[in-house]
Amino acid sequence: MNNEEFILLYSSVTQDELENAPEKVRNLVRQIKTINTEFIETTDEIVDLALEYINEKVVGQTSLADCLHIASATINRADYLISWNFKHIVNIERIRGYNAINLKNGYKMLEIRSPRDFVKYEDND
Repeated sequence: MNNEEFILLYSSVTQDELENAPEKVRNLVRQIKTINTEFIETTDEIVDLALEYINEKVVGQTSLADCLHIASATINRADYLISWNFKHIVNIERIRGYNAINLKNGYKMLEIRSPRDFVKYEDND
């Protein structure tokens, strides 16, 4: 991320989660240049979409923060949502559920991936 290849979108939900994150994760986030970040306000539209994911049983009520991440990325037209959360986010059945609701509501499909999908491997041949 230091080469300005990505713009990191974050919200108050992200900030709340970082408070309890391991120190090495917080340090990594601190290294991201401010010009490579954009803060997203949590709007009523985001909350409504997040609640629809729960009401449609894509995930349970305890996953509201996860749903807020997905709704924020969807509504703000992120190219990707990258997560290590394989239970509630990076999970093919859940991704299908989130995107079915996104499409039903006129939003584009959201690409949800693991950070491993963005690791660049050097070709040593």
